[in-house]
Amino acid sequence: MFLELIGTVFAGLAMAGVVMALNRATGGRLPRWLVPVAAGLAMIAVTISSEYSWYDRTRANLPDGLQVVQEVESRAFYRPWTYVVPYVDRFAAVDTASVQSNAELPGQHLADLYFFGRWAPVSKLPVLVDCAGGRRASLADGAEFGDDGAVLDAEWVQVGAEDPVLRAICEAS
Repeated sequence: MFLELIGTVFAGLAMAGVVMALNRATGGRLPRWLVPVAAGLAMIAVTISSEYSWYDRTRANLPDGLQVVQEVESRAFYRPWTYVVPYVDRFAAVDTASVQSNAELPGQHLADLYFFGRWAPVSKLPVLVDCAGGRRASLADGAEFGDDGAVLDAEWVQVGAEDPVLRAICEAS
């Protein structure tokens, strides 16, 4: 966040310098208000560019094994351009390398689900899926396991076979 702020300030200063150089080259014919307006527009353009490129940069830097399963697009009234072209400011990814299975419970798998946000720290949630039953359970508060390895206190949610989290974990196992 700090580096983006520094980049935005430098973009504004650079554009102000370009307009001042153009003003000098034209013999001072440009209006005086053009320097701060150009600097402000450059800062807005850099901020918008940074917001729209965040998801692609973050996704490109994900380690092997993390598969994006859901994207959340953002629209806001104070960013009217997002109604024309929304941008992704949050997404979820499954760590397919962390999928664990129990031989005594075929079709049930445990994996880590990560949540990424534009200005938020990454959070991790263990998820239990039942591929045959089309259901999943989040184990946010931990889990209690029985003698056979079954999760005893799972609160299952019926999601169906088309659920991207369920599909990603079942395909990875």
